[in-house]
Amino acid sequence: MQVTETLNEGLKRGYLITLSAAELDAKVNEKLAEAQPEIQMKGFRKGKVPMALLKKQVGQRVMGEAMQETIDGAMSDHFEQSGDRPAMQPQVKMTNDDWKEGDDVEVEMSYEALPDIPEVELGGIEIEKLVVKAEDAAIDEALGNLAETAQGFKSRKKGSKAKDGDQVVIDFVGKVDGEAFEGGAAEDYPLVLGSNSFIPGFEEQLVGVKAGEEKSVTVTFPENYQAENLKGKEATFDCTVKDVKEPVAAEIDDELAKKFGADDLAALKTQIAERLESEYAGAARAVMKRGLLDKLDELVSFDLPPSLVEAEAKQIAHQLWHEDNPEHQGHDHPEIEPSDEHNKLAERRVRLGLLLAELGQKAEVSVSDAEMTQAIMSQARQYPGQERQFFEFVQNNQQMQQQLRAPLYEDKVIDHIVEQAKVSEKTVTKDELQKAVDALDEEG
Repeated sequence: MQVTETLNEGLKRGYLITLSAAELDAKVNEKLAEAQPEIQMKGFRKGKVPMALLKKQVGQRVMGEAMQETIDGAMSDHFEQSGDRPAMQPQVKMTNDDWKEGDDVEVEMSYEALPDIPEVELGGIEIEKLVVKAEDAAIDEALGNLAETAQGFKSRKKGSKAKDGDQVVIDFVGKVDGEAFEGGAAEDYPLVLGSNSFIPGFEEQLVGVKAGEEKSVTVTFPENYQAENLKGKEATFDCTVKDVKEPVAAEIDDELAKKFGADDLAALKTQIAERLESEYAGAARAVMKRGLLDKLDELVSFDLPPSLVEAEAKQIAHQLWHEDNPEHQGHDHPEIEPSDEHNKLAERRVRLGLLLAELGQKAEVSVSDAEMTQAIMSQARQYPGQERQFFEFVQNNQQMQQQLRAPLYEDKVIDHIVEQAKVSEKTVTKDELQKAVDALDEEG
């Protein structure tokens, strides 16, 4: 076996691997000898098939296997001895397309090597962590929102007209072609106008009714209505308005707190404060992470594998194009060429990605099975009723697993760096934190 370097330019590498015909033949004979004891053939006892006949019958298949194994072994030995780590799958192809049995095998291998990552003194990195305390005004606002969700209704003054958002208590009978239909009648039904819980057009016709009034409502059932006999049919509902009620926010007291699982109002306020501060902490972490990545980007400089940068730039351009053209769900669109801005962003992402991977490897950072399971379950909740199918899909899809594992791994590496760095806390207001978060979106 002979390995000859043909290219060494920057991170690009090229090699010619030559496997002599004699070496290949020896490998074939070795594999046939290993298999011979278990091979049966008509006219011969098990393990007694002559080697010459065996080679004639299965030699071609074994030769292909021997060739693949030998080349793979040579590549593996090369990477072990050279210390190179390919940025992407190496390109391998035979150069002598007219190869025939008895010829040497010549294979070209080319790849881009991952660069050597410079050491970074993590203890010398200074980063700022924003801290926001839950203010009374924010807690009161959240309490007010909870009170609205727990609202009740009270009867309006006699003679008042129903408004959008009011609750009307009605008796109704629905008819199609003058005949009442099954499921089309109810008594004392509390309907909130504007809730869109009835057929389109129904609730709007009850705006302005008064208690004691009778109202005929005409609507057309949608073509996709679940009942086959009503699809697309026009229906008339004879309604009797029993009451008109206005929405009333719940009182902010211990009773409200109990509705939301707290012992009393003080406990509910504490829960709200903790939730708010958890949200603030999440936003502050995003700001701190961006600041840390900016510092790391300034600290390191090394050659980048062109193939990784090109692939990342194309992905960025493609993603941003779809964000600007949401009406295109598929990929039947013209080829999208990355701009200079896309290439610059791709270089930053690849550089930081390689650096974080190196730091994580040295710190022996890993994502546990429990953490992966939790991440999958969190994603599965976005598909109510299909959680099991999603879970099984991820389990059988390596690419999807990698998409979920990558951000988990990155966050754990960031945590490791933060633990080593010099972190100073700065107390700010909610509005100041929001401005910092908005700035992240503007910077991209």
